[in-house]
Parts: sequence; C-alpha cells; structure tokens
Amino acid sequence: MIEMLNAMDQFGWASMPGCLDEADSMRLRAECSEASDRGDFKRAGVGRGLDLQVREDIRGDHVMWLQTDAASVEQIIYLAKLEVLRLALNQRFYLGLFEYEGHFAIYPEGAFYKAHLDRHAGTNDRIVTTILYLNPNWQPGDGGELKLWTTPEGKAGAFILIEPRMGTLVCFMAGDFWHEVMPAKKTRMSITGWFRQR
Repeated sequence: MIEMLNAMDQFGWASMPGCLDEADSMRLRAECSEASDRGDFKRAGVGRGLDLQVREDIRGDHVMWLQTDAASVEQIIYLAKLEVLRLALNQRFYLGLFEYEGHFAIYPEGAFYKAHLDRHAGTNDRIVTTILYLNPNWQPGDGGELKLWTTPEGKAGAFILIEPRMGTLVCFMAGDFWHEVMPAKKTRMSITGWFRQR
C-alpha cells in the first residue's frame, strides 16, 4: 500500500501486481464469467444520462455494475481492500473520497476502448480510477493492455502499456490521465471503478 501511495504522490498513477491473491481473483473471475453466461451484462455506452449511447467504434466491452448493498462474499473481500485504499488516499492527499462505484467489464476478442478520460465533461465527482485485472496466464501478444499516457501533454506525450495480469491493481487520477484499452486477442476481464466525492 505504501508503494502505491508513494507512486500516486510522485506520478499520479500506480500499478500494483498481486494486490489481490490468485484464489480471490479467480473467484471474482468465476463470478464474472457466470454472470455473463446468465446474460447479466449489457453493452457499455459512452456519455451519460440522456446522452448515453452504444458506440462500437469507440468501445466494445460489456459491463455489469456492482450492487454494493447486495455484494457477494468475493466482492466484499475486494471492496474491503478498496476501503483501506480509500481511507489511505484521503489521509495522504486530503481528497475527500466518499464512496465507490464500479462494474465488472468483459472485453470479447477484438474489443477495445479508444482514448478517453474517466471524468465526464462538466462533472468532478469521479476522482480516482481503480482497475483490478482478472486474467490468468496473460501472455505478451494477448493484447488488451492499458495504454496510459503519463505526462501533462496527454495523448501527445509519453505512455506506458500495462498488461491486464491477474490480481494487478491500477490506480490513477480520473480527470488527469488519458488512457485506452488496446484490442484484446482473447477475452479480457476486470473490475473498473471510481472513488467519488460528494
């Protein structure tokens, strides 16, 4: 946790392999897969409210929002880790993070999400993005990397590629970092969410 906080302090983003152990990660992956088989996922859209629309040219993932008041045991374990992170971020950076919202995401083979910021235009409630990857045995060449631009120049500046390996947690300031999901060569699963202010 200290290393993640130090990275957030220095860079505004952090990546922590092994944040969730393999057994807990596999249980979340199984839950994700079973919910998909039941048809609980919906095509992800872009925009918000009345402007929300499905745009396959921008993103191709499917999502299922977490219901924190009806969370599974597996989700409760992960949400407890996020609560520790929320409190630590507030203590270190005085962010006033109040709540968490998140969803499972599945990228079928070939799906991607073009470059974007996670904070909607005209809003400031989403402060910190978190992504937990649920992909065992992910190999170079499997695609689906998170491309994160790491400089104030945004999409004109330097970037890193983070492979979506099982149990890795990525965290970054939602309104500051342009990012995209590269095309996946096989099914890619994650839990993406945001710490929000009131």
